[in-house]
Amino acid sequence: MMRLAAEAFETPLMIDARKAATIATVLGPRLLGSSVVVVDHAGIEHDVHRQHAGVVGEPVRRIMEKREMFGFMRIGAVGIIPIEGTLVRKGAFLGQSSGETSYEGLSAQVARAMDPAIRGVVFEVDSFGGVVNGAFELADQIHALSQVKPTLAILTDYAMSAAYLQASQCRQIVMPKHGAAGSIGVITMHVDRSAAVEQSGLKVTVVKSGAKKDQGSSLGPLSDDYLARLQTSVDAARDEFADVVARGRGARLTKAAALATEADWFEGETAVAAGLVDAIADPREAFEAFAAAINAANTGA
Repeated sequence: MMRLAAEAFETPLMIDARKAATIATVLGPRLLGSSVVVVDHAGIEHDVHRQHAGVVGEPVRRIMEKREMFGFMRIGAVGIIPIEGTLVRKGAFLGQSSGETSYEGLSAQVARAMDPAIRGVVFEVDSFGGVVNGAFELADQIHALSQVKPTLAILTDYAMSAAYLQASQCRQIVMPKHGAAGSIGVITMHVDRSAAVEQSGLKVTVVKSGAKKDQGSSLGPLSDDYLARLQTSVDAARDEFADVVARGRGARLTKAAALATEADWFEGETAVAAGLVDAIADPREAFEAFAAAINAANTGA
């Protein structure tokens, strides 16, 4: 629980605001012993969309080749790397585990996908995003992979924030009619526990060395100075986010255009018009067409 709290609060996140609100709502009662009210600067409440299981890998799971060699599924010369669930920095596992996918595991798979036996890679994306730490390094890897072989991001439902950052580094992005992409922004959350502590009758004494040692503490409201520091941090991360997206998308979505979205998300054809994705397509059909083209070229057919 403490690890989850450390990942969720006082840490810059590349995650859709609706998912961040869900995390705060779920973790809040367990951390504070009472329900929480999630407040953003606009005072807006967000609905929460259910994440769905991936659809690209399942139809081919019965005929896939053994994955031990590469750490991911492959069909002929095409690798399939899923980016699903909440994205976290570390985790000694490949693929999704308990609703999380680690940048560490994805990095290992992308590195193996550089093998000449893999001629093209599909990233199956269904995620609302995750932590900032590790996101840019993985995006750099996917960008490098895309420079040497065809890559396709298939959004089976959602690609938000850090997940969209990864998808944007592929040569092409497609998604289903009712999918969504975007949320090019950064968010961080602070929990003020002072009211809960006071209500409980407990008295907390903080002994510190260093005037700023307790800045950002959940035992009180944020100071103006520390709030400004957090704002500077998330603004800088968003600027880098837009930079990297523009690197991957090129003229299809410039840095200025990415920033102009104001971290909004786009569904269906609006995402195509905004330059976030290249086409609306059925995920299975998109995969089959990509795999057929890569494998045909690989066999000389």
